[in-house]
Amino acid sequence: MIKIKSEKMKTTKLILASLFAAIAFTSCSNDDSEQDQEAAVPTIDKIELGLGNNEAATIGQDFHFNAEVTAADKIENVQVKIIQRSTETYSKVWSHEITWTQYADAKNATVHKHFDIPEDAAEGKYDFIIIVNDKNGSKLEVKKNLTIYKLENIPVNPVASVFTVFINDAFLYRKGKFSNADAKFKNNDIFSSQVTLEGVKGDGIMYLLLINKNNKHNPESVDQIDFSKVIVYDVFEHKNVADAGQFSNVPWDGTNFTRETPKLTIGAAKDNNVPVPQDLTANKSWTSGSYTFLVLYKNTTYNINFSQSLELPFAL
Repeated sequence: MIKIKSEKMKTTKLILASLFAAIAFTSCSNDDSEQDQEAAVPTIDKIELGLGNNEAATIGQDFHFNAEVTAADKIENVQVKIIQRSTETYSKVWSHEITWTQYADAKNATVHKHFDIPEDAAEGKYDFIIIVNDKNGSKLEVKKNLTIYKLENIPVNPVASVFTVFINDAFLYRKGKFSNADAKFKNNDIFSSQVTLEGVKGDGIMYLLLINKNNKHNPESVDQIDFSKVIVYDVFEHKNVADAGQFSNVPWDGTNFTRETPKLTIGAAKDNNVPVPQDLTANKSWTSGSYTFLVLYKNTTYNINFSQSLELPFAL
């Protein structure tokens, strides 16, 4: 009898052990499943706040935002919030929020937006919060820094006072108008330009570019230039300028021009890039179509950027 009872007890213990193991396995499986579900959140990459990603904005002015978003399932919406910090002092309470729904149901999206910083914004340092809501119920939040300036308090504020284009040394474009609306650049024509910026100091560099629109390359700052897709007409820089003033690729000292206007022959084998000109023949850069003449300036002292463009017709 003792032996039989002992065997029954062993059997009972074995059954209970198996039961506990099954429960533990199920619990672990559920935990793993919950962890997998929690891990299924959107991702974000290539965030840019402000031109040149300088994390700065100006009240009443255009603001650049870019981000590459990948959903875990599908995008519900993308939001940005500009929130004041408890550690900072402001002239008034202010916040801003935008929700973009046009990316709904997409798996991937390039969120490239320009919007004005409202006139009623308060100057100061902010948290810029990016929120990606996923249709699976999860969301991703990323916090970045943003400094909002009043226009009069920006360290440098580049503005183009001269923006001209010459064809064979004759004015083609100046003061916002074409002198000949039917003119087109052809092989062996001479392209030249003068661009003058106001309100710059410190160190800075300016690129003047011709970009075939078929290349679908639209850099918004110097750091975004893909040189394999552009023709460099001119590069010029300034250094150690103490007071805000003019900066031009054809500078004037009050009496004379201190630098000759650069020239570029349409169809040339090399461009004017420095220190090494690019091989335009190898890159097959000269083709017919519409070109963008693009001016990009970066103030490297204050990380402030400027851009201006003009569409030009070519018949090569």
